[in-house]
Amino acid sequence: MTEYQSLLVEQQGHIAHIRINRPQKINAMDAPFWDEMVRAFDWVDQTDSVRVAVISGEGKHFSAGIDLSLLAQAASGMGSDIGRNAERIRRNILRLQKAFNAVDYCRKPVIAAIHGYCIGGAIDLISACDMRYASRDAVFSIKEIDMGMAADVGTLQRLPHLIGDGIMRELAYTGRNFDAAEALRMGLVNQVYDDHGALLEEVMQLAHTIAGKSPVAIRGTKEMIRFARDHSVEDGLNYIASWNASMLQSEDLKLAMQAHMTKKNPEFKD
Repeated sequence: MTEYQSLLVEQQGHIAHIRINRPQKINAMDAPFWDEMVRAFDWVDQTDSVRVAVISGEGKHFSAGIDLSLLAQAASGMGSDIGRNAERIRRNILRLQKAFNAVDYCRKPVIAAIHGYCIGGAIDLISACDMRYASRDAVFSIKEIDMGMAADVGTLQRLPHLIGDGIMRELAYTGRNFDAAEALRMGLVNQVYDDHGALLEEVMQLAHTIAGKSPVAIRGTKEMIRFARDHSVEDGLNYIASWNASMLQSEDLKLAMQAHMTKKNPEFKD
């Protein structure tokens, strides 16, 4: 498997576990992180034996967001021409966005297991995941406003679909901290667990359950949910009709129905 500087990537059965691995820096997202996320999720997407991905953080925290040294480097590289500076900044932002677009567009479900700090860029990351679970000590914040900038790698675009427009605006405008209990109430996370150990145990069990389903059916379900987010109901219905015109011919359908009737657990091909 590819070597990584900022991530730990391993496959456990049908589950890919991707851990942000800079605990001495509160898992801040440094320069290698962004390219490594693209590579890691390309591997997840292309590896048929991987059916679900879990993202977590090493050490005491999930992630403190973007490493501020990246912003300092960007500022130091500016020249005297405004147009060229702007084009350079825009190109770099689009490159960073690819890291979390890779999560959003991954064919496999992606689950975030969040403990400790989940700040700034970490909110962008979990917003791109399919589901989010937290331990009781989790602390969240859309911190970019306190850095004098607007969040630019996905939070403002994806979060309103998860928690609603009004509460998203409050959090984005104020940058205030909120805890796991509030995150659960607003629907940002699906469940809260007592500690990091219980969190990972339950998330891995959930991933195992999903991995036991038809990969073809999971792929179609994720694609339809993601498509519906950005399209009308009519467009979504038309798309699923076209999609299932082929996918309902899969052997998985016959296997699942037979297993249901015989009350046995089906075993699907990768």
